[in-house]
Amino acid sequence: MAKARTVFVCQQCGAQAPRWMGRCSECGEWDSLVEELVGGGPPAASATAAAATTPQPITSVAPPDQPRLRTGLGELDRVLGGGVVAGSVVLIGGDPGIGKSTLLLQACDGLSLGGQRTLYVTGEESLMQMRLRAERLGVHTDSLLVLAETNADSIAAQIGSTAPGFAVVDSIQMVYRPDVGSAPGSVSQVRESAALLVQLAKSSGVPVALIGHVTKQGAIAGPRVLEHMVDTVLYFEGDKYQSYRLLRAVKNRFGPTDELGVFEMRTSGLAEVTDLADVFVSRRRGAAPGSVVVPCIEGTRAILVEVQALVSRANFGTPERKVSGLDRNRVSMLLAVLEKRTELVLAGHDVFVNAVGGVRVVEPAADLAAAVAIASSFTDRPVAAEVVAVGEVGLAGEVRGVAQIDARLREAAKLGWKLAIVPRDNARSIHQRHEDLEIVFVSSLAEALEAAVA
Repeated sequence: MAKARTVFVCQQCGAQAPRWMGRCSECGEWDSLVEELVGGGPPAASATAAAATTPQPITSVAPPDQPRLRTGLGELDRVLGGGVVAGSVVLIGGDPGIGKSTLLLQACDGLSLGGQRTLYVTGEESLMQMRLRAERLGVHTDSLLVLAETNADSIAAQIGSTAPGFAVVDSIQMVYRPDVGSAPGSVSQVRESAALLVQLAKSSGVPVALIGHVTKQGAIAGPRVLEHMVDTVLYFEGDKYQSYRLLRAVKNRFGPTDELGVFEMRTSGLAEVTDLADVFVSRRRGAAPGSVVVPCIEGTRAILVEVQALVSRANFGTPERKVSGLDRNRVSMLLAVLEKRTELVLAGHDVFVNAVGGVRVVEPAADLAAAVAIASSFTDRPVAAEVVAVGEVGLAGEVRGVAQIDARLREAAKLGWKLAIVPRDNARSIHQRHEDLEIVFVSSLAEALEAAVA
């Protein structure tokens, strides 16, 4: 039997070192090495691993005998791909106080009201605290079971004995396995505890949701392999001092990874936001300098996002460039294109660009709206009222086509916008007639500025 030894494991990347160092030699993270005990003999073989298995044709594998479980939260079901899949493991992360526990407690309530028995395991709160939160959220059902436990083996045993239709573990960083010689939250504990719960979910068919802490960089704490082990990884985003919350999927084996769910945090819990017009677009619809609306595609639906820009003369030597909600590198490229192709001298000015509502727009289709907003603020000339702009801007100042143009224009027309500035490349890809929406085709950034700026 091998003798146990002490190593130092990086909490960020999982790399091992024989002695403590201030900085990890693999990922460069400071103060991330923690002491762990490894070795001490081979791990005991589980009953599942010991059972003999043989390959079989994929056509003989039985399909799931039940459809996806609806949580009662349409926005959560949308991001999951239509609901919770039996035997799946969902990992949800987010900043402290953002509403992760509230979201999953409401999901358990919805499933319980739908006839499913659910189990909520908390390792961070007492049962009295859980009861107080349930009272605030209006959760009153005997089908929702609660358990305060941090021992992974005990949690697995309770899930096996109660056989719930859905289980939540809050949080995976608080769960530990007694046979692993390290503290809860360490790389080894998180990895081994998650592996046990994933194996239980796959063998029993019980879907399990894991709540995960995040690091100061915004990534889920623990080993990176944790995200590879689970089926779905969700991030709950937003400013806890504001009411809106955004739910995104960065990995989903049973659905798309580009869906967006929007919630509003109220005193009674999280409420779904289905009409996004007032979330990402200001109520003022008149002409204003530095404000342009872009129709974006998030998953299967189009949403309108307002892009705002403020350009002012720099008071100090080095101009500031602040970007929120858009890609900073693309905004820097747009500033260079505006200076070179439209002769706007922006070198001595501070530039601030923001996407309203806390949403993050990553697609290049927002280039044109951002460029027009910057030019409008620089010249202090308002953008024409009721205008949306969409298109990718190239280095030569050309405006390139975008995908799903019909869906974008349909959403703009439905919400009452009157003028759409779109790339000329999309002229042949528009197959629907959009009533009361005038479409202006442009080939260059200069043409777009002439059409947009009043």
